[in-house]
Amino acid sequence: MPRTIARTWEGDPGAMGGRRARASFRYRAFVPDGIATLAPVVPFETADLAADAESAIRALNDRASVAGFEAIGPLLLRSEAVASSRIEGYDVSSLNLARALIDPRAARGGARTVAANVSAMEEAIAIADGPAPIGVDDLLAIHATLMADDPRAHPGRVREEQNWIGGRLGNPSDAAFVPPPEGLVPGLLADLIAFVARDDLPAVAQAAIAHAQFETIHPFLDGNGRVGRTLIHVVLRRRGVAARFVPPVSIVLAARPAAYVDGLTGFREGRIAEWVGSFAGAAERAATMSIELADDVVTLQAAWRERAGRPRAGSAAARLIALLPSLPVLSAPTARGAIGVSQQQTLAALKSLADAGVLHQISEGTYDRQFAATDLFDLLADYEARIAAR
Repeated sequence: MPRTIARTWEGDPGAMGGRRARASFRYRAFVPDGIATLAPVVPFETADLAADAESAIRALNDRASVAGFEAIGPLLLRSEAVASSRIEGYDVSSLNLARALIDPRAARGGARTVAANVSAMEEAIAIADGPAPIGVDDLLAIHATLMADDPRAHPGRVREEQNWIGGRLGNPSDAAFVPPPEGLVPGLLADLIAFVARDDLPAVAQAAIAHAQFETIHPFLDGNGRVGRTLIHVVLRRRGVAARFVPPVSIVLAARPAAYVDGLTGFREGRIAEWVGSFAGAAERAATMSIELADDVVTLQAAWRERAGRPRAGSAAARLIALLPSLPVLSAPTARGAIGVSQQQTLAALKSLADAGVLHQISEGTYDRQFAATDLFDLLADYEARIAAR
């Protein structure tokens, strides 16, 4: 059974916040059961929800309109990064993220933070696709990438002190949740990794439980939520359910933050089936709506080709139109590097697409001025609104 451990917080007479913030006190840290050999009892209804979610994710990966359409992958990845970061209080638009990903000058503040989340997710996917089983070192590597610009978070290192969630003071006296003591974290992470290595559970249920257990352990000083949500991608890709595209589950979770927190709390209280069912519903909605997005992007690209005068196959303009879903903000240098044509051909293609209204200039300059496929960002905003509302 899960348990709590009594601990003592040593007061700091110089702490800000009044007597309560300076006092010593006793508190209790939560210690979850290990899950390496967990055999969850899942009602038929929950099992059906997990099966429906897996079917929807497989359909996203198998859909004819998606086959060969690799540009949808980066689009979904960026949507996941934006939503996952929004849960943690970093609210950045898809346009600003796209600019930050191609222009270091735009990668400041929240945009830089979300761009780091994209890099961490790409690393997680590469780990999941690799031949070796995931290990604790892989989780540390993902965290190191995510928090590379924040040395206070000890990038790539498991915490060596107590942390907590919520509260207004600089101690856990009014925390909403206090994770396990730091000395228990390495063993709990090893247990989690053993659970992730299993293949005898439905993949969606495994992803849900692994994520909730990671959030319960809270092994890092910061970045736990974002690293924990990359673990969803790792499990679904490793199990072959999402061989190419993982739907952005975080969009649904971010739309209902209270329900998300309640689900994690319920997991810690033993309501595992309830959490798995809630997670499965979010995954199914994200996958179903992502199929619609893929179809809409195909339709939009066809409209772009018509608007651009049906450029011949293989031309610089046609290749840029094919590239735009994965590179919706671009400049002449980035476009030239992506399609591998001459500077003159690149500039001519950008001008023709801008004249046709496929691209819109969003920065000043000459050779390095930036263009955006604003129709795509409008489509993405509508997709995110619909997926959250549903």
